[in-house]
Amino acid sequence: MAGRRETHTPQSLLEVAVAVFNERGYDGTSMEHLSRAAGISKSSIYHHVPGKEDLLRRAVDHALDGLFAVLDEPAARTGRPVDRLEHVVRRTTEVLMERLPYVTLLLRVRGNTETERRALRRRREFDHRVSELLRRAAADGDLRPEPDARLATRLLFGMINSVVEWYRPQRGGPRVADEVVEAVVAVAFTGLRAAPRDASAGEAVSGEAGAGEAGPGGMASGAAPQLR
Repeated sequence: MAGRRETHTPQSLLEVAVAVFNERGYDGTSMEHLSRAAGISKSSIYHHVPGKEDLLRRAVDHALDGLFAVLDEPAARTGRPVDRLEHVVRRTTEVLMERLPYVTLLLRVRGNTETERRALRRRREFDHRVSELLRRAAADGDLRPEPDARLATRLLFGMINSVVEWYRPQRGGPRVADEVVEAVVAVAFTGLRAAPRDASAGEAVSGEAGAGEAGPGGMASGAAPQLR
């Protein structure tokens, strides 16, 4: 049990609530649990908030507001769609790590309350806007046309969201956080980017293959296999 405290600010109480929600689950948390964790009486909690759902609303809004703010950044609004998408992926990963407890809670809501259903609607809106960026980048030829944008978006966020399961900010600090961001961007765009279109390189390889002697499997000696 936490030590008794005489006062709490709304923010410090929210931090306590998020930690308890993540540990016990929102449905499994009572005001008594929050009171014990905060070290104050239940009546003191009600002095700050009308109930635990208000704490949940503030917590998931903090996560979602951070994510939507990324979409309003200049680099997410102007330029080539593929560059805008890369910025969004990078910054979304950063926001996830900066607001880790809040995003963790957001990813665990199941729609059992109106607050949760509203959060899920906002998540779907965010996913839709990123999916549209991905679709435009594919239409420009900068990303692979398959899988389709909706599936690719789900796979992309599946990778990003998995960070909450293992990333711990106290282990390694900012340097590790930067490494995680760069790794997410590298893995995502290695898989998403379209193969380079270089006709002159293809002709050079074809010419070398025709001039050389056939090797095993009919490949000219010295010709490198091309992976597709």
